[in-house]
Amino acid sequence: MQSQAKTVDAYLAELPEERRESIEAVRRVILANLGPGYEERMQYGMIGYVVPHSLYPPGYHVDSSQPIGIACLASQKNHLSLYLTCVYGDTPLATWFQAEWKKTGKKLDMGKSCIRFKSAAAVPLEVIGEAIRRVPVKKLIEIYERALTSVKSRPRPVRKVKKPGS
Repeated sequence: MQSQAKTVDAYLAELPEERRESIEAVRRVILANLGPGYEERMQYGMIGYVVPHSLYPPGYHVDSSQPIGIACLASQKNHLSLYLTCVYGDTPLATWFQAEWKKTGKKLDMGKSCIRFKSAAAVPLEVIGEAIRRVPVKKLIEIYERALTSVKSRPRPVRKVKKPGS
């Protein structure tokens, strides 16, 4: 269930203590490594780290009222999640990230951008911090715009239409 909390403090207050401690540990690392220009706020019912519209007015292409983000942090039903959109949109960064995580010996449970974990102890916090540090606002905007251009330039698949009776 998505949180209806309006502030990060309210979001944290509604979490069970064990989950709150883990979310706060990852949050501290993100905040310590987040470059100038980013803001922390609630986004999509999670804690979001975003480029505000004052720095990137177009916002997110699917919903321009939303700013583009570098990461989101959430407590889900069965796990905690860290969405690293900066890693998803940058193949060299993703390759580096996965290799560095593997070096720590900790298990990486990751989708395209979603890292699932049970506690902060399962996460190599130094790798998370370095991934965030490697993506200043300007670089995130470049990654985002490159991804948009790539999507727009892909040819659409041609659908074959069946003729009646065939």
